[in-house]
Amino acid sequence: MVGTKRKTVGLHKLKMPNLTMKGKKGRRRLRAFLFFLLPSLAGVTLFVLLPFLDVVNRSFRTAVTGEFMGVKNYSVIFHNQAFLLAVKNTARFTVVCIPLLVLVGLLVAFPLSVMKEAGLIKSVYLFPLAMPTATIVLVWKMVFYRQGFLNLFLTRLGELTGLWGTVTIDYLGTGASFWVLVGSYLWKNTGYTVVLWLAGILAIPSEFIEAAKVDGAGRWKCIRYIILPNLKGSFYTIVILSFLNSFKIYREAYLVAGSYPQEDIYLLQHLFNNWFVNMEFDKMAAAAVCVGVVLFGAIMLLQRFWDRAE
Repeated sequence: MVGTKRKTVGLHKLKMPNLTMKGKKGRRRLRAFLFFLLPSLAGVTLFVLLPFLDVVNRSFRTAVTGEFMGVKNYSVIFHNQAFLLAVKNTARFTVVCIPLLVLVGLLVAFPLSVMKEAGLIKSVYLFPLAMPTATIVLVWKMVFYRQGFLNLFLTRLGELTGLWGTVTIDYLGTGASFWVLVGSYLWKNTGYTVVLWLAGILAIPSEFIEAAKVDGAGRWKCIRYIILPNLKGSFYTIVILSFLNSFKIYREAYLVAGSYPQEDIYLLQHLFNNWFVNMEFDKMAAAAVCVGVVLFGAIMLLQRFWDRAE
């Protein structure tokens, strides 16, 4: 019994240094982790979190005197017709564009993934991202305004076929302006979506597809059961980026139609710009907080769906 007790004590003493060394190693790793994390965290805190907290504070006060007003600013914006119109148009634009962008990018990426010239073609798809916004807007104006290239083409086609006469549709002054904006968004953002889809497709081990083909699976079954399930990470990234980029279409809409465009393309960014010019900072702060909360909630909801899918 004595020998057994001494042996047990000896083993206990031998284990202690290992545990101590493990603790020191863990603390060193933690310090290294914090060392690399703190600069980024400090930047986010200084340039994102603190300004947003200041906006939240301003949303409860008047713009000039800074007097505390409670939720009055929020009540004002939710009864503001311009705000409600901008929210409706922005939500409609996002709901229409994101599925179209994801689907178009995927349909383009599939054939490119088996082509040898995929690198060159990817560069062509990315070209719209390199073009200045002002140049893009000038092209859209030349194509879609009343005497633009599209109407001239349709008029000439009607003369040749005898089916219709002169076409003078003002695409940027009617409900068609919304679809012009959708088209410009897809044209500009399809490139990076294709690149992200391609990266996901090419990252799938070829052994998986070859094994499926050996088992008798055709191309469509390989896509359905092998490729698509392995593209969940790419899908999540593309949806988040597309969702955020859909709120940055304001430049095109503003340069095409100004501060007060056709009502179908009057977006939240137009509203913020007009409130800023009129120095209505209290309403702008309240609206910005609401938009921030909605964006955060949407991203968290997407993250929850993503976690469930895994």
